[in-house]
Amino acid sequence: MATDWLGSIVSINCGESLGVYQGRVSAVDQVSQTISLTRPFHNGVKCLVPEVTFRAGDITELKILEIPGPGDSRQCGDSQQMETGIPGVGCQVGPSQNGTGKVLKKPMSSSAPQNIPRRTDMKNQDIVISPQQQCSKSYMDRHMETLNQSKGFRRRHNSWSSSSRHPNQVTPKKSGLKNGQMKSKDDECFGDDIDEIPDTDFDFEGNLALFDKAAVFEEIETYERRSGTRSRGTPNEKPARYRHDENILESEPIVYRRIVVPHNPNKEFCTDSGLVVPSVSYELHKKLLSVAEKHGLTLERRLEMTGVCASQMALSLLGGPNRLNPKNVHQRPTVALLCGPHVKGAQGISCGRHLSNHDVHVILFLPNFVKMLESITNELNLFSKTQGQQVSSVKDLPDTPVDLVINCLDCHENAFLRDQPWYKAVVDWANQNRAPVLSIDPPISEMELGIDAKWSLALGLPLPLGERAGRVYLCDIGIPQKVFQEVGINYHSPFGCKFVIPLHST
Repeated sequence: MATDWLGSIVSINCGESLGVYQGRVSAVDQVSQTISLTRPFHNGVKCLVPEVTFRAGDITELKILEIPGPGDSRQCGDSQQMETGIPGVGCQVGPSQNGTGKVLKKPMSSSAPQNIPRRTDMKNQDIVISPQQQCSKSYMDRHMETLNQSKGFRRRHNSWSSSSRHPNQVTPKKSGLKNGQMKSKDDECFGDDIDEIPDTDFDFEGNLALFDKAAVFEEIETYERRSGTRSRGTPNEKPARYRHDENILESEPIVYRRIVVPHNPNKEFCTDSGLVVPSVSYELHKKLLSVAEKHGLTLERRLEMTGVCASQMALSLLGGPNRLNPKNVHQRPTVALLCGPHVKGAQGISCGRHLSNHDVHVILFLPNFVKMLESITNELNLFSKTQGQQVSSVKDLPDTPVDLVINCLDCHENAFLRDQPWYKAVVDWANQNRAPVLSIDPPISEMELGIDAKWSLALGLPLPLGERAGRVYLCDIGIPQKVFQEVGINYHSPFGCKFVIPLHST
């Protein structure tokens, strides 16, 4: 019975050391327990020797890839030499209905260009099989099943039964079309001559270099300019970009001028909503506060309002609810408050009192003077009732960096304070501490500042502040609208629902 296997195409797995061999069975010796393969392939590469012999002990697994049909020759002749990477491909499998042999063809390598055969009648169809699929029993099972169904072949070996099919095998369904219709559709789709298909790979880079993109777009734009039309999606047409608070129907954001001052402002700011806020001179700002005080907005009210707004801004800079949380007792922030002996210093003391009430560790610096202003004395009395710490020497200020420095040292009028030793010492300490600085009501840009601020808080209307003032914020201190009109300012509140708003330089 060993002769029945002669001519079969088999795959022999000899383990990791020897690898996998494929070939056509040329001899089977039952006495010595050996099997020989002609035209062998080792791991998909054609062997240099014409024949190899295996012992039964070296064989780990043996798969039958093809069994010759009735009347087939046991071995292929010289005219059917295999030029492919799979043994047995190119040899006749069995006779077809017209008497000609059935041929399985496979190119040399999977990376080389593969010719697509012309798909005509099933009688003359050639099947292209990849090297990996050729060595798989399930793949050969599937294709041999198709060939046998189309040609009326019958299997001779019970190992290729329906129970041994691959789980992913799909049984072909009948399309319900007549043979003539199927053939015409196949010819229409796959009717190209196989000789006309080029064997070389398509040169994508070379063909892409033939396309001059710039010249084509220039030609399109020239045609559109001449014809007066403009198509959508032109490459040079850049779509307009809008902010989240801008109307997409407007080509440019609307400029709102709802605050008009009697003189030309030296500098203008704008809010997030686009409202223009002009700056005012120090003389006009001083006159505005004086008229407001005459109508009942006293200094004590203004100090209280300034302290509330400044403390609210400082609490936001310190982290807001993420930092000031009852569960974060170990992260209590520290603020160094630098105040001078003037009204600006009284505003800073009022801010420090509110910060201390919100569980912020406040260190207040105020130099010793024989006589203090009444407003400073009143604010110090209230500050002393809090847990804040008051110092009068630079040596008592912390050596480590603090979370925030609030600067209230500078005054609009008393410029001689900058020459005092205590002022210079405090300025040096603030510059060496490397903490962010918030300035409350800083002086105008013509006056030199000893400490560079990251943020500045203006009162009512901003002064023409310079670059060293940092980012400018504006707070509402409660001046009525008719007070603005009395000093010649056409005023409309820019604050909206807030008491502190950011300003942007125009």
